[in-house]
Amino acid sequence: MECQSSGGWWVHLRRCAQCGHIGCCDTSPAQHARAHATESGHPIIRSYEPGEDWWYDFRTGHGGHGLDLAPPLSRPEEQPVPGPAGRVPEDWREKVHG
Repeated sequence: MECQSSGGWWVHLRRCAQCGHIGCCDTSPAQHARAHATESGHPIIRSYEPGEDWWYDFRTGHGGHGLDLAPPLSRPEEQPVPGPAGRVPEDWREKVHG
């Protein structure tokens, strides 16, 4: 959401298990999912990538698989990673957090 409004880009997307906010991962330049967890107090995220069902708790540093949420469960498969199409810089690997 924030990457879209700011003209930014992301490596992978994460979904807040409490409110459904979609934010970029910790590898992404802006780390919006973590910022949302910090600001909102919603610590648990689930991967928003196709075929992934893992979750992570920012408070404890622990995670697992199988956290059921209401659909949609992932970004569209045709959306590129990193994304969105047309905004990812050629040198994106040099701009991510490791």
